[in-house]
Amino acid sequence: MTPAEVGARLVEALQQGEASESGGGKFARATVDVPVEAWVEAVEKAKTVLGCDFFDWLSAVDELPGGFSIVAHLWSSEQKHGVLLRTQLPRETPEIATIIRIFPGAKWHERETHEMFGIAFIDHEDMRPLLLPEQFEGHPLRKEFVLASRVAKPWPGAKEPGESEHTVSKRGPMRPPGVPSPDEWPGGRG
Repeated sequence: MTPAEVGARLVEALQQGEASESGGGKFARATVDVPVEAWVEAVEKAKTVLGCDFFDWLSAVDELPGGFSIVAHLWSSEQKHGVLLRTQLPRETPEIATIIRIFPGAKWHERETHEMFGIAFIDHEDMRPLLLPEQFEGHPLRKEFVLASRVAKPWPGAKEPGESEHTVSKRGPMRPPGVPSPDEWPGGRG
């Protein structure tokens, strides 16, 4: 099946969603956007209808005011086609049902996405941190998260990341919550 056929078949099976094609040539992939309420059903249908028996990965994208996109890639090892599933979560309440009942391998990916973006996976029984220490505060892959290294070493660019060429920052370096000024550090710069 072509990527367009893969996407159309999943949308038809779900009776909702929107299919498109990402990439090009031999790297083209079917991409199917579904409402958050249809997330688990979309993963199930990809497995049963499309034969996607291999869970490849799951992550998130911070879309700033648009909330978060959850993205999962599934692959059919027999039919040699894949599908990229996406859904949108609101920024105020970023939560979604877990898919570990369908693909147990998603457990690690959901834990990492929870830790890095602060997205709750409903009915996931183990949300312990994977990469960060227990006392770590915040979610480092959210775009509003300020990196501590920016406090210790000034940004070398002419403008702060995220600023356009029309605006130049007049403020000092940003400091994440809980990180003291370098002048307050033991043996600080002050």
